[in-house]
Amino acid sequence: MDARLAQYLSQGEGIGLEFKRCGNQPGADVFETICSFANRQGGSLLLGVLDDGSVEGVPDQSALPIERNLVNVTCNPKLFNVAPAIECERIPCGDGRVVLRVWVPMGPSVYAYKGVVYDRRGDADVRLTGEADRAAMAVRKQSYYTERKVYHWIEEADLDLSLLKMLRDEVRANDAGHRWLALDDEELLRDARLFSRDPVSGERGFNLAAVMLLGREETILDVAPVYRTDCVLRRLNAERYDDRLTCTSNLMLAYDELVGWCERWLPDAFALDGDRRVSARGVIVRELVSNTLIHREFVSPRIATVTIDRDGIRTRNASRALWSGPVDLENLDPTPKNPIIARVFTQMGRSEELGSGTRNLYKFSRLYSGEDPVLVEGDCFEAFVPVPDVSGGRRPDGAGVSDGPGVASAEVREAVEGLLARYGSFAASELSREVTSVGERTVRRHLAKMVADGELRVVSGGRSTRYVAGGGSD
Repeated sequence: MDARLAQYLSQGEGIGLEFKRCGNQPGADVFETICSFANRQGGSLLLGVLDDGSVEGVPDQSALPIERNLVNVTCNPKLFNVAPAIECERIPCGDGRVVLRVWVPMGPSVYAYKGVVYDRRGDADVRLTGEADRAAMAVRKQSYYTERKVYHWIEEADLDLSLLKMLRDEVRANDAGHRWLALDDEELLRDARLFSRDPVSGERGFNLAAVMLLGREETILDVAPVYRTDCVLRRLNAERYDDRLTCTSNLMLAYDELVGWCERWLPDAFALDGDRRVSARGVIVRELVSNTLIHREFVSPRIATVTIDRDGIRTRNASRALWSGPVDLENLDPTPKNPIIARVFTQMGRSEELGSGTRNLYKFSRLYSGEDPVLVEGDCFEAFVPVPDVSGGRRPDGAGVSDGPGVASAEVREAVEGLLARYGSFAASELSREVTSVGERTVRRHLAKMVADGELRVVSGGRSTRYVAGGGSD
C-alpha cells in the first residue's frame, strides 16, 4: 500500500480528514464536506475509502471525470456562493484503481453549498442554522483583530481613566522599572495601543480594547451590547442555582470580581508543589478568569459563563479559533485572540506569555484534584477543571448538609451569634435578612447543620419555627 495512503488511514477520520465512498460521480455529501473544510481549518477528503477505513478505490479511468465534476460544481455560483479552492491527487491502491485525495484549504469567506453553511465539528459536517453560529464564523474569518476597531465617537469621558492608577500600581508591583510608569495618561494609552489607528478605516481614536479594559458600563453597552459574564453556583439544585453573579464591569474591574466570586465557592485544598505549599485554587482561578476575559471575542452574541458544580469549575466563552478540538500539552499551539488586551494583562502580572496558562492549568489541576483539566477549542472555548470533593458527606438526596464554603459558614455563624445576643431566639427568615451574601435556602442548610451538631435547638414560636442556643431553655 502507498505509504501516504497508509498514513492517512492510520489517522482515521477527524476534523481535517474524511473518508467517502465514490461511484462514477461524487455525491452531495462530498460537497458538504468540501464546504465545511473551507469554512474551518481545511482538510483532505479521500474518495474511494469507506467509513471504516477499507480501501475500495475508484477506477483509474473515472478519476478525470470525477475531478472535472468537482471543479464544475465548486465553481457553479448556483451551488456555491463562493468557489472554494481544491486540489486533487491520485493515490494508486492496486488493481487499476486509485484513491482520489481532494485537498481543501481553509478559505477567507463564509462558504455555503446550496444555500446552507456547513462547519466541521470533529468528524462531522454540521449545518449552521443559527445567526450566532454564522456570526462566530464570520468573526473567525476576519483578517484583523476586532479589538483594534476604532470608535471615533469615544472620548476620554466615556472611559474611567481613574483606573490607570490601578494599572500602574499592578505594573509597578510586577516590574518596578517598567517604562509605562514614566508616561503620562495620554502617552500610556498610546503606548499600550489603546489609542491607535483602525486597520480598515484608517481612523485614529480609542479602540475596542480601550473600551473593554477601561470603559464605563454604558459605553461598553454601546459597542458590545450583550457583553457580560454569568457566574452560577450549582451544587445542591442542578435545575436552578445556589448563588449567581452577573458581571458587566470592564475588564480591569471584572478580573477581581470574578476571581473573588470563584475563590469564594471553591475549596482551597492543601497542595504541595515539591516541598512547598501552594494555593492551587488561586492559580487555577486566575488562569480561568484571565482566559475568559482576554481570549474572548467581544463582538460575538454568545455570553461568557462560569459554572461551579459538584464536579468542578467550567468556563465557556466565544473564541476566534482557527481550528477546533481538544487542547492538551501535546498539541498546544496557542494563537492570540486579543493581543492588545493580553499585553496589558501581562504587564500587570495578571497573565503570562501565550501558552503558559494551559501548562499551568495542567500542572495545578493535578496538584489540586489529581486529575487533568479538559480544554476544548472552537468557536467557543470551553474549560473544565475538577475540584476536590466538597460534598462533606452529603447524600445524593440532599438529606445530609455540607459545611459549604468557609466564608459563607462564618458569616452565618456570626449572624446567628448576633441575633441570639440581641433577642435570645430568631426565625430563619430573620437570619436570611442578616446574611445577604447567600440565599435563604443556603442559610437554612447551615441552620440544619448547627441543629444536628447541637449548637442550636428548634423551639415552637407560634406560627413560625424559632431557633435558640443549644444549651438554652424553651
